[in-house]
Amino acid sequence: MNREELQKILPHRSPMLLLDESEVVNDEAHGKLTIRGDEFFLQGHFPGNPIVPGVIQCEMLAQNCCVLIAGQLEGQDKTPLYTGLDKVRFKSSIRPGDTVDLVCRLTRHRGPFFFAEGEASVGGKLCCKASMSFALVDADQAKGGER
Repeated sequence: MNREELQKILPHRSPMLLLDESEVVNDEAHGKLTIRGDEFFLQGHFPGNPIVPGVIQCEMLAQNCCVLIAGQLEGQDKTPLYTGLDKVRFKSSIRPGDTVDLVCRLTRHRGPFFFAEGEASVGGKLCCKASMSFALVDADQAKGGER
């Protein structure tokens, strides 16, 4: 899926859509994002030495996980929201010009909750890994509608 196709299943829009592409292969979501250098999150992080903040790396992983979750929501008007982040480890920096490869897999599903693991790497070198959880909520609730 390219960015246009991703926008049909993810609620994110620029500048917060942090995937250029993603596809599901053998129950894993394989995503990519090329860091151009002009992204909002690099402004001031850090002057003269821009690196992608860890929280942004975690958001990249979460969006890639949502590609997997979306495949299980046929006909449901639900949005997955982040509920947890655990065992996060940062191993290497991500910089302008890097293409980030994301691999995520669902580890279990219970009721409206999904659990996943993911890794972000550049050129085969691990940059970030994390365990994540998500809860499905009504799409209008995720948009700030009535509760």
